[in-house]
Amino acid sequence: MDPFKDRVAVITGGAGGIGVAMAKAFAERGAKIVLADLDEPALAEAGRGLEKSGAEVLTVRTDVTRLESVEALAEAAVRRFGGVHVVCNNAGVATFGPIARSTRKDWEFTMGVNFWGVVNGVQTFAPRLLAQGQSGHIVNTASMAGLVGMRWLGVYFVEMRDHGIGVSVLCPMMVATNINENSLRMRPSELRNPPGSDIPQTGGGAPALVGGTIEPAELARRVVCAIERKELYILTHAEQREILRRRAGRLDAAFNVWELEGLA
Repeated sequence: MDPFKDRVAVITGGAGGIGVAMAKAFAERGAKIVLADLDEPALAEAGRGLEKSGAEVLTVRTDVTRLESVEALAEAAVRRFGGVHVVCNNAGVATFGPIARSTRKDWEFTMGVNFWGVVNGVQTFAPRLLAQGQSGHIVNTASMAGLVGMRWLGVYFVEMRDHGIGVSVLCPMMVATNINENSLRMRPSELRNPPGSDIPQTGGGAPALVGGTIEPAELARRVVCAIERKELYILTHAEQREILRRRAGRLDAAFNVWELEGLA
């Protein structure tokens, strides 16, 4: 029997890009889908698209920076489908530019979504997954930038295995989404910088980033596979191997200093 059949998957940042791609991948395996996003029009459109493909879908407008909003999402999911089994804390924003020019508002906006959004998701759903006693999985979308420092993206493990709850950290590189444009559009007015002070998100003002671009559907396929295999890290690009190998080498070499000093 397919392990996704009749299971319930909750996906934040589900109105487009990686989120809707994961929803489609889960739905193709027979899962029931709960999409959460702050962008109501896009959320409704994504929901309709999934329903046309035959999926059972619930859409819930959710602000992941607010714990009460995420709790309302969980309650809506349980009320509609009776439980939750896969939780993808996927909502994320990008604040593009050199770290020296990042403002307090840049940090607050980015941390509110990318950090506290994940915290709120884990805090809300982990106890529910444990209480159900039906196994499950949590996927926290991070970034390759969370493993290796990347120029112009400076702002940018849950112990549950014994309870049958898997945890994965999704660390993609470039994915063909509209994260830059959407981040600007959905940024709260009180966390916006003065007009003209933001770094250009596209075009000639933005430097090229290392690595190829993959489609959201390919990323989603890898997420499904990783959940089945109970993988902790979900890496998406072949280019990551050499970058991470270099990073591991530098970390290992750092111990040489203490060996030379007789402190190892």
